[in-house]
Amino acid sequence: MPLSRVVRLLLLVFLLVLQYRLWVGEGSLARVAELKQRIASQQEELSRRRARNAALRADVADLREGREAVEERARSELGMIREGETFIQVIDTPTE
Repeated sequence: MPLSRVVRLLLLVFLLVLQYRLWVGEGSLARVAELKQRIASQQEELSRRRARNAALRADVADLREGREAVEERARSELGMIREGETFIQVIDTPTE
């Protein structure tokens, strides 16, 4: 077998191995596309969590700095009223 045939055969085998890695292997184009999709999804989730954290920080700042936020929470979540106020509860009766 002449040397040029051996070189051609080796080059062909090398080319086939590289093609396999390109289309099927660990660094394949399909795998890269999948990883890009996962990155985009995680960035979207991160953006949502950052927005939620900013809202929570604003709530904490309101609670630390002012009485209005504390009072608002006490009224809405605990049903508390101020001294001297009258509590009125309206109950709708179902109409038949």
